[in-house]
Amino acid sequence: MALALATATALTLRGLFAGAAEGSAAGRFIHGTLETSRFIGGLFMQALKMIIVPLIVTSVVSGIASLQGVKGFARLGLKTVTFYAASSLAAILLGLLLVNLIQPGIENGRPNEVIRRAFEEGASQASEKDLATVTGAGGREATDFLEIFRTMLPENVVAAAADNGQMLGVIVFSLLFALAITRLPEAEMRTIREFFQAANDAMIVLTKWVMAVAPVGVYALILPIVYGTGAELFVHLGKYFATVLLGLGLHLFIVLPLVLRFIGRVNPLAHFRAMRPALLVAFSTASSSGTLPVTLRCVRENAGVSQRVSSLTVPLGATVNMDGTALYECVAVIFVAQVMGVELGVGAQFFIVVAALLTSVGVAGIPSASLVAILLILKNCGIQGAETAVVALLSVDRLLDMSRTAVNVFSDSCAAVIIAKSEGEDVLTGSR
Repeated sequence: MALALATATALTLRGLFAGAAEGSAAGRFIHGTLETSRFIGGLFMQALKMIIVPLIVTSVVSGIASLQGVKGFARLGLKTVTFYAASSLAAILLGLLLVNLIQPGIENGRPNEVIRRAFEEGASQASEKDLATVTGAGGREATDFLEIFRTMLPENVVAAAADNGQMLGVIVFSLLFALAITRLPEAEMRTIREFFQAANDAMIVLTKWVMAVAPVGVYALILPIVYGTGAELFVHLGKYFATVLLGLGLHLFIVLPLVLRFIGRVNPLAHFRAMRPALLVAFSTASSSGTLPVTLRCVRENAGVSQRVSSLTVPLGATVNMDGTALYECVAVIFVAQVMGVELGVGAQFFIVVAALLTSVGVAGIPSASLVAILLILKNCGIQGAETAVVALLSVDRLLDMSRTAVNVFSDSCAAVIIAKSEGEDVLTGSR
């Protein structure tokens, strides 16, 4: 198994680099290759999405039903929520520190006029899809974020399961259903628990089948992205990209490993090795939910976290724990303010920190959620030209989206390992 995982990881890495190299060198003759890649990549994403809902339901129900009633669930839930809130806040404060130190929107002590013009040019060259997305997001109000709480209790759980933006409702229903199982008579509880455990085992086998084609899927996904990313606006926004990527890199390679070492008492390098396949899939798909089957497999099989812990921490984290997204929102808002010449005092920056923390929780439940959050925060700060700036940022956002998704997924896995360690489990040693 270890050899197979190492081989799959090597092939996936090769797919990433080959896709990037071919995408960079491609010309007009690659059109057919791009269409084929989009088709194959789309099939791979559909396969991942196909197994998300049954994997969540069977994993959460079988894992939580094995706890000792409400008390065991409450203990795990409190640990999980505390970790996610603390890690997201740390990411936001890191982004706030970097964007104020580096000041990517300032040139020679003044707002960068080149970037301001790049905003205008980027908006004029944006696709109709991007313009429509920003127009729709711009019409949202602060009260729209109350939908986060409504989605927690869906009217129709089957309809919620059919909507990728309603995973939080599916998770809440699965948690409640699992808790209800623990209140049944012993014979009935054993029967239904064994059914869901067997169903979860079958879903793990299906996940392995999907992951067998991950190298091809990753290659197909990465090729059109690298080929289609324009270089001109990247040059203008280089300082901004460097700030975001530096923040994401520090959180991924410094903050979270320190948390693993000093709080979880586990080897960060061993955890990186265990999560390598999930990080690669997260980077190529830019989808925490789409990566969920791979994350669960890595956390359980490579890191050695029990189903009891992973079935709560990982699906919930894929829905509400967005360290990279929260950091990105904070940096993007203050960057736009710097370019537009808006001075943000301590109070305004505190508001941005709180808003980024709260809105990042609802990212998976709201269409274009990062975009909605950034626009909403900008408008509440009184910054003019927010729509124009966001359209320009959206047109070159793919690389940052991929990077922050990898950070989100790694944070979820850190929570699983640290909480499992606190529960007395022997993680990252191959034992359960």
